[in-house]
Amino acid sequence: MRVNAYAAPAAGQPLAPTTIERRDVGANDVLIEIQYAGICHSDIHTVNGDWGPQPFPVVPGHEIVGVVTEVGSDVTRHQVGDRVGVGCMVNSCGECTNCRNGDEQYCAEGMVGTYAATDRDGTTTQGGYSTHVVVDADYVLSVPEGIDPAAATPLLCAGITTYAPLRKWEAGPGKKVAIVGLGGLGHMAVKIAHALGAEVTVLSQSLKKQEDGLRLGADHYFATSDPSTFEQLASRFDLIINTVSAKIDVDAYLGLLAVDGTLVNVGAPAEPLSLNVFSLIGARRSYAGSMIGGIALTQEMLDFCAEHGIGSEVEVISADKVNEAYERVLASDVRYRFVIDTATLA
Repeated sequence: MRVNAYAAPAAGQPLAPTTIERRDVGANDVLIEIQYAGICHSDIHTVNGDWGPQPFPVVPGHEIVGVVTEVGSDVTRHQVGDRVGVGCMVNSCGECTNCRNGDEQYCAEGMVGTYAATDRDGTTTQGGYSTHVVVDADYVLSVPEGIDPAAATPLLCAGITTYAPLRKWEAGPGKKVAIVGLGGLGHMAVKIAHALGAEVTVLSQSLKKQEDGLRLGADHYFATSDPSTFEQLASRFDLIINTVSAKIDVDAYLGLLAVDGTLVNVGAPAEPLSLNVFSLIGARRSYAGSMIGGIALTQEMLDFCAEHGIGSEVEVISADKVNEAYERVLASDVRYRFVIDTATLA
């Protein structure tokens, strides 16, 4: 079927209205009428070519919430009328150890991204800045009714990106957790870490968002531009989640970890980061990375957020404002995620 969409025609070019072809609904497929599509920093990196050549034209968007309008003959998990979501991946091999363990995002053959990726049938995936999408039912999530659909949309990337490491490294009562950055990822990390019962500290460039940080669930808020912050907080944290997609002084942040503490990168800067190995050796510290989460964990995250009343702080925009929204994201002028009302694409 032919559907309306917004696409980037080439690297660094503004997005523009277009139409794209969606495949016919297969036996295990779900057709979703998209209601909302989130704007993620990854979309901007991809469109700008920061992460290498892309298969332009690209329709971005891997935070998708909508309603099922058709299901394939083999689909039992979803029905017409269900409110559902699609996150950062739409396929994987399903057979490797990682897939069998529920870590489809680490598929040995490479998970298939929701856009700008080669699907297993050789076609190029196109994302959620469109009116409809056809997705394998195994990669479609149920969005609980307890969450506003617009506020639920960024959970499909920002929510699971932060929930996964917080669960993996057991954030909870008695744990001191720091969140670096209070943007689209960071504000979700604060909400989730607080709901898990951890003592939460925000480490941000300035105190500009301090009031917001405390409102969202942080217990403490420090400006990293103040040199005394790193002295005051030395060896304090069990876990630090770095959400910023810019270069940081890794050694300085490692110095904030207690013995056996872990610094986890979920932000993905375009340039390499470096560290002094003695920052690790000196206190048996670890430096790790984490990328979204598997399908089962993503569903767990959505259910957790519904149970705890957690949604993203969003600004809903019409599709024709997407280029302006990109500029505002790069200028850190959004609190905290843009979500496209895809009805404006019709």
